[in-house]
Amino acid sequence: MRHVPNILSALRLLAAPFAAWLILAGHDAASLTVFAVAGLSDALDGWIARRFGFTSQFGGWLDPAADKLLMILCVLALFWVDVTPLWLAVLMILRDLLIAAGWLVVQWMSLPVTRVPLRIGKATTLVQICYIGMMLLMLAFDIVQPRVSAAAAIATGLLTVLSGGGYAGLFLRGLLFGRRAA
Repeated sequence: MRHVPNILSALRLLAAPFAAWLILAGHDAASLTVFAVAGLSDALDGWIARRFGFTSQFGGWLDPAADKLLMILCVLALFWVDVTPLWLAVLMILRDLLIAAGWLVVQWMSLPVTRVPLRIGKATTLVQICYIGMMLLMLAFDIVQPRVSAAAAIATGLLTVLSGGGYAGLFLRGLLFGRRAA
């Protein structure tokens, strides 16, 4: 039972390329299903880990890695099938890469930055997941609403930029204030 959260995260990691392949192959309903099941597994593994205290350092790395891989591969596939605009795919991937690089710098320089996700970061992740889910839903049910898709992309992009700025500010304060709390 102790390993169930990590097993669910590992399965989500494996589901990421499968979901992207389904999008690229035009299996829209199946890709929506895999994405939704992966999302539910994320909620379930988090609940199990917190409820029963089955947390681990490995799980603390594996869970967000699986989430990010799923989102990145799906948004790239959605771009490839001409659903997601290039600028949004680039923003979403760039934000995650810059956050990962920032955390590496924090670790490398032993900066006093608390490794707790920002609220705007959590909100952005939720909005990005909703955006991908909405685009998959629209594909699965052949819903063509260019204005809705564009508005969702703009809202997701705006929150992505704001979140990236929030993390950049956090890392910059850590760099500027050195050993004092950021």
